[in-house]
Amino acid sequence: MAAKLAQLRTQVTRAAEFASKHGCSYYKEVMEKNKQYVVQPPTVEKCQELSKQLFYTRLASLPGRYESFWKELDCVKQVWKNRKDLTVEDLGIASLFGVELYAWFCVGEIVGRGFTLTGYKV
Repeated sequence: MAAKLAQLRTQVTRAAEFASKHGCSYYKEVMEKNKQYVVQPPTVEKCQELSKQLFYTRLASLPGRYESFWKELDCVKQVWKNRKDLTVEDLGIASLFGVELYAWFCVGEIVGRGFTLTGYKV
């Protein structure tokens, strides 16, 4: 266990040294590539204005999302009405999708428990 801890400490030290040497240049490179997205002047007021714009833009997109939801629901209803015409391939894809949803639910539960498999910490 002590050997693993020493090895981990060495790796963390190397990573920290690498970040301290190359972090500044990487930051400058990323900022240079994305300078068209930076709003000038970078003030708190400007950030608050942008957050308001984002909020109201998302709010304005709700009617379109609402319509899309009902269209998708109508498609699901049509498939359910014609379920006798489904092929084995369609059923297999639907089953795999259901299994994937359940797997992501389980992953979310594990993350919610603090990455433990035994239960919630109370």
